[in-house]
Amino acid sequence: MSDLIWSAIAPEILLVIVAALVLVVEVWKRPPLKSMALLIGAGLAGTWAAWFLQFSRLQDLVELGSPGALAFNGMVVSDGTSVIAELILLVILTLGVALAWPMLAEIGQRSAETLVLMFLATSGFMFLVASANLVMAFIGLEVGSISLYVLAAVARKSRLADEAAMKYFLLGSFASAVFIYGVALLYAGSGSVSIDALAVFNGRIIVSPGVLYVSMAMLVVGVLFKVTAAPFHAWAPDVYQGSAAGVVGFMAASAKVGGFVALVRIVGITFVRFSVDWRPALAAIAALSIVLGTLLALSQTDFRRMLAYSGVAHAGFILVGVAAGRSATESILFYLAVYTVQLVAAFGIAAMVSGPTSSGSPFSSYKGLASRSPLMAAGLAVTMLGMSGMPITSGFIGKLGVFRSAWAQGLEWVVVVALVASVAAFFFYLRVIVDMYMRDADEDTADVPDEPPVAGRLAIAVAVVITILFGLYPAPLLDLIRNVVS
Repeated sequence: MSDLIWSAIAPEILLVIVAALVLVVEVWKRPPLKSMALLIGAGLAGTWAAWFLQFSRLQDLVELGSPGALAFNGMVVSDGTSVIAELILLVILTLGVALAWPMLAEIGQRSAETLVLMFLATSGFMFLVASANLVMAFIGLEVGSISLYVLAAVARKSRLADEAAMKYFLLGSFASAVFIYGVALLYAGSGSVSIDALAVFNGRIIVSPGVLYVSMAMLVVGVLFKVTAAPFHAWAPDVYQGSAAGVVGFMAASAKVGGFVALVRIVGITFVRFSVDWRPALAAIAALSIVLGTLLALSQTDFRRMLAYSGVAHAGFILVGVAAGRSATESILFYLAVYTVQLVAAFGIAAMVSGPTSSGSPFSSYKGLASRSPLMAAGLAVTMLGMSGMPITSGFIGKLGVFRSAWAQGLEWVVVVALVASVAAFFFYLRVIVDMYMRDADEDTADVPDEPPVAGRLAIAVAVVITILFGLYPAPLLDLIRNVVS
């Protein structure tokens, strides 16, 4: 039994140990970045091994007829949702480190701190997705979020980076305060802070029943901020544009995975009995996010701001699935798996085009990119098509899954809104492809971008393969998620 308990948090523990080792080695030896790469590679390999151990333990439980197991006095759960979410987070971390390597080489002494923050952020969000207790969820949320606040200003080369970090910190702290106050109200109303506090609720309400509705609203709002859903998205464009280009993709993707999995647990388990109340509200927020994100993305002149607003729209698409309830969990996890990989790759290529520590990436930088760097242009074109939901890409399969789940739950109107917005969104995704392949570079942007290192090229290749392979043949990933989660 002890191996089962420790396997539930083995990846998180290893990430924290590697982060501590990186700091100790940096202070003690100050090795060159190439030497540090060996430690990072070994740490990632060990974490992947720990995840496979966790996965095998879960498979044993599934064969015995159990959906998962609680550990550490009900604070942590090892089930299909947490294991798949941790897999996605590990993929994001691995690709994020590979694509951030040019930035790490440029910032010099701060490279160790950057790696530590990336590892700690991932461990925090892993604890969040594996939480069976809302206090543990808050701790995981804060470990991940605080690491991202610092990452936003890690380059320290421009006023925009400092401004981005300050906005992210102030607004993020406010959202965290809203979340923990929601936890307090849930305890006041039910006498428990367990995720399943109301799922097994015996009907005894300590104070006024209205406190549970306020608690639900505050918990949901606190998470919606983290995933950049409208109208809680105002911070995202400035943060995505101002932060160091090399880590923005990791920041955006990891927060979305942690936030959405936590939201699925909150509305699908904690407040499952209140689905009549939260389903129309989440559907309305989903529609608002999709429409507002799409319209604002159409008018952008900076690639990274466009990705920020498209991220608001994608948050809306995923919320369509969340509004459908627990039946859409598999579709949500598939969507997160393919979209976040595309997001990390797109921001990574933006860092190569505009500079790994730059703030901003104007569309003019991408004109003629196909002739200057065919590899980057091809990778970016595929990821843009995947994000748009073009048929034969994994993005299409992801959207189809959440739309079908929502339609089955009677949310036809929000599916129609999402379909119309998806068509409109083709404009700003195809705009980038047109700039790369059909327009000549301006004189001030005609320099050939530095070719990515081997690790960066592999990361782009992985994103391209995932986008195309799971668009043409999604069965392996869908079956993996279905078999584990169901």
